[in-house]
Parts: sequence; structure tokens; C-alpha cells
Amino acid sequence: MAAPSVSRLSLQARCFSTSVVRPFAKLVRPPVQVYGIEGRYATALYSAASKQNKLEQVEKELLRVAQIVKEPKMAASIMNPYVKRSIKMKSLNDITAKEKFSPLTSNLINLLAENGRLNNTAGVISAFSTMMSAHRGEVPCTVATASPLDEATLTELKTVLKSFLSKGQVLKLEVKIDPSIMGGMIVRIGEKYVDMSAKTKIQKLSKAMRAIS
Repeated sequence: MAAPSVSRLSLQARCFSTSVVRPFAKLVRPPVQVYGIEGRYATALYSAASKQNKLEQVEKELLRVAQIVKEPKMAASIMNPYVKRSIKMKSLNDITAKEKFSPLTSNLINLLAENGRLNNTAGVISAFSTMMSAHRGEVPCTVATASPLDEATLTELKTVLKSFLSKGQVLKLEVKIDPSIMGGMIVRIGEKYVDMSAKTKIQKLSKAMRAIS
């Protein structure tokens, strides 16, 4: 069976978002928009969960779903295109019952299975996590350094980064080690990007030297 069209997916997403709340209720928009098929499913789920005040519960359940679909035996079953959709749905229904997932999470899984979109499960979960992070006012920040930072430097860095946040925002910092940058650091916070790595400085110097030679 062919995958559903975009228009049909949009209709089903809207139906999903109102399937467990009153009909024709207004869609609750997430604080950040995520595009694509995963974004539409995640937006519908966010809207439905928000209306029932179950955002945190659904988020926790989706993390469990992410663990389940990564299990080799389960992945081999539900991601196998030769396994009938009805068999996949039966297997997933058994799991949702065993895990005692809320109707919101169970409905999402069933809809993905029904539409042949189980391979988009990880993307939907990631999109929902992005929305929840924005819901909590978290601002993602990634810092890459050539070697680990000592405690004093890390504390000072956090203080500087927090100064760029608005009231109510929370810094969500991830520090990565990347020896290839040779020194310095590369910072990405929200939409801002600053490359202060030794590698980039050397490349700029080399380019300038060639220009005057």
C-alpha cells in the first residue's frame, strides 16, 4: 500500500489531535515549529497532550517508546516492510497495553503503524522533544573544545552564555570534545554561531598569507 498523501496526513493529524478531546477544538500551537511529516505528527500530539495537561507524561512515555523501537528484536519486526501491517499493529497494541501508555501515546503509535510511518517514529519523538524543550524555555547550546575544560573555565563559560538569555529562558549546555579544532572553541547557542577555534584562525591566516604572496 502506498504511503498516504501529504493532504491526507494533515487531515489525519488534525483528527488525531482532536480524537481524545472535544471535536473541532482549536489546535494548540507548540512554542517552536518543526517542519516535515515528523513535525505534523508531533504538533498534533503536542496539541492534544497540552489540552489534557499531559505534556510531561507523554514526553516520558515517548522516551520509553524510543527505547523499545531500538531493541533489535522489535526493530527487526516493526521495521520489516514484509511484515503485514496488521501484525505490526497487533504487536504494538500488546506493547502499549503492557507498558500502560496513555491513550495519547497509544493513538500516536497506532496511527504511525496504520499509515506505514513507523520508520518516522524516532523523528516524531525528536520533534516532540524539541517542542518540549522550547516549552520549558530551554535554549540549546553546544560548545566544542579541543580538550576538556576545567571546572573554573566551565563555570565562567556558563556565566557568559547565560548573559545572552532572556528572562525565563534556561541554558541547556552540551560540551563536546573535538581535537580537530586544535584549540579555542566553537559555540552554537540558539541561532547564534561563533567559531573561535585555532583551526579556523590558522586557515584564515593561511588564506591571508597566500593573498599577499
